Amino acid sequence: MKTTIDKVVDVVEEPTPRGIAAAIARLITSGELQPGDRIPTVRELAGRLGVSPATVSHAWQTLAAAGLIISRGRSGSFVRSLPRDWLPHRYRGMTGSIGARLDLSRGTPDPELLPSLGPAMSRLVRRWGAEHGEPANYQARPDIPELHDLLRETWPSSVESITVTNGALDAIDRTLAALIRLGDRIIVEGPTFPPFLDLAELYGLDVIAVPMDAEGMIPEEFARALLRKPAVVLLQPRAHNPTGVSMSPERAATLAGILTRSRPGHDTLVIEDDHSGSISVAPEVSLATWLPDRVLHVRSFSKSHGPDLRIGALGGPRPLIDRVVARRLLGPGWTSRMIQALLYEVLTDPVTGAEIERARHVYAERQAAMATALTAAGVPTDARDGLNLWLEVSDERAAVAQLAAAGIQVAQGAAFQADEPQPRLRVTVGMVPVSDAPDVASALASASRA
Repeated sequence: MKTTIDKVVDVVEEPTPRGIAAAIARLITSGELQPGDRIPTVRELAGRLGVSPATVSHAWQTLAAAGLIISRGRSGSFVRSLPRDWLPHRYRGMTGSIGARLDLSRGTPDPELLPSLGPAMSRLVRRWGAEHGEPANYQARPDIPELHDLLRETWPSSVESITVTNGALDAIDRTLAALIRLGDRIIVEGPTFPPFLDLAELYGLDVIAVPMDAEGMIPEEFARALLRKPAVVLLQPRAHNPTGVSMSPERAATLAGILTRSRPGHDTLVIEDDHSGSISVAPEVSLATWLPDRVLHVRSFSKSHGPDLRIGALGGPRPLIDRVVARRLLGPGWTSRMIQALLYEVLTDPVTGAEIERARHVYAERQAAMATALTAAGVPTDARDGLNLWLEVSDERAAVAQLAAAGIQVAQGAAFQADEPQPRLRVTVGMVPVSDAPDVASALASASRA
């Protein structure tokens, strides 16, 4: 059985700091080296490779900065154990390593582009007692009227009922819990957001992944999937995570038509997750325009106004929304009316509106800059919508390892794919300033060929 140092020596192709770091990173990401494994000392490896201790020491510094190893003084250096076992397993592939120079793995907005909530909170404190009063009982209406009316005015289609939830994923979870049964089939996009697959697994659902093109789910594949009588279609109409695709109005009409014609007597429900909302540059689109009685539309404010605001909205046919609201009373009850009032303040504040509009344009510029830079680096790429880029690579593990050695963290593509995974990476390019796009694109292009 090979020792650790034998494994390392065997995979080092280039005895430079970068080459040594990349080789060990590959061993870690492939599972050849496990969390807690002790790696060779600087002098041991320097002697076997015939290089100076300083060369190996620089490689160790790169690995530590990427969060892959940790030094324990005289005990030596070890493969780092990350305390994230509590996460749903597909979530783990979306969490960056501690110490990465540039973390592009999480799909989260740039904190610098989030609006300041301070002024809205100050107004809220002054107005809350006078206009809303303290909630007097547990059976009061779950939503404050002002926010409810504002959401209805700005919804992408006419809607019977709206309720406020603790974010988009909460709305989707509550909807599935109220409306599906063990063994039901669910259609998702291929690829899709990993927590959707975790939820499907949790509820015992049979997943059908429908491939996508530049406009959304491919109609012929969608029609074929509907022959299996799914209970739910779960899709992302704008800034699809991970690909950045936004569904065109023409494609939405086509999919709605297929649903209308499919399997009479079997009314598949549609759940739409508009997670990027105000920072998306694509126009709003919803299948509810054609199928108002079969579509539940979810809108989130996390990426536009702040993840910790924890608020979203769910709209659709009243009988379905009422079931979700009733089931929620047995859990959290409702989303805090004070948080709802805060959202109303920021949605109606012109200063905050200008900040959101600026963020939307900045993210679009960053997408365009990265697409241009990748194309120049030999990886032809179209600019997409939202925060993320879906990058094709030759070898997923090798690409991740090479980027980690360069201090760049990305999300592995396997977690986003329900079927046999293809080598892909999700890169949160919304975090990359336009001025840094050429350097990051160069690293991504090199990694894609690794």
